[in-house]
Amino acid sequence: MDLGGALTEEKQLGRVVQTARKRAGLTQQALCQKSGLSYSTLAKIERGAIRAPSVFTIRHIAATLGVSLDDLLQNVSAGTKPAAPARQVKKVSRNGVRFVYFDMNGCLVRFFDHAFTLLAEDAGVTPDVVESIFWQYNEEVNRGELSIDRLNTLLADRLGMMVDWYRYYLQAVEATPGITELLTWAADNYRVGILTNTMPGLVEAMQANGTLPAVSFETIVDSSKVHALKPEPQMYEIAAEMAGITDPREILLVDDDTPNLAAAARMGWQTISFDPYKPEESIVHVSTALQPAD
Repeated sequence: MDLGGALTEEKQLGRVVQTARKRAGLTQQALCQKSGLSYSTLAKIERGAIRAPSVFTIRHIAATLGVSLDDLLQNVSAGTKPAAPARQVKKVSRNGVRFVYFDMNGCLVRFFDHAFTLLAEDAGVTPDVVESIFWQYNEEVNRGELSIDRLNTLLADRLGMMVDWYRYYLQAVEATPGITELLTWAADNYRVGILTNTMPGLVEAMQANGTLPAVSFETIVDSSKVHALKPEPQMYEIAAEMAGITDPREILLVDDDTPNLAAAARMGWQTISFDPYKPEESIVHVSTALQPAD
């Protein structure tokens, strides 16, 4: 509690962020939409309710507002400024890679499309019927424009039964064999993150139930939170910014989707195609490409 009327360090930082946002003519909602930051996180930062927010988050806010991190924090006391999280010095691959983004569906996990079969069996229809309905709304949900509750309602209306899509998805999906070992090794040597087109809450749900490997991802770029999708250029721009990488050749994308890989290559990233049906070969390919420089 602030008994003396002086601002705590967190509140001082929050006031500076709020002032910069208002100077840019943005509401909290508008800044969240432009930056991909969740409304609750921004609100807590401006209230001073987050102790020592990540420097990556503050840098991302500054970039969205069109100012430098130093400009944003020039009136903030040194004790208030967020410090970059301490982390082990990571390696650089022979090809110059410092940061590895892994796709989720088709790379870290696979066979989510079996959910169509499970739902079709319960609804008494063929899987192609479920798929044709699902794909009409998938992009909107992945972009965060349509809630999962609304998707469930639309599926229920069309199939004539109550639907919980997440239940079917989580029942169908499985961790890719060998991916935990690859990710653990990659995270020990390089900075790693997830770059995924996904629905709200699925990443967290799979982390909670153990479907996703228990690896400390430095950055998770969730399409439903940043309101962009692969292979749109904006998705890769956001990912590079969140990773704090300015040289695109230092980023490697591991993905099973050719258009996503092609778009990343156009941005200057390095890429590796991952085949979920031949995970052993793909894992060898990735680990070979990530051999550290001498």
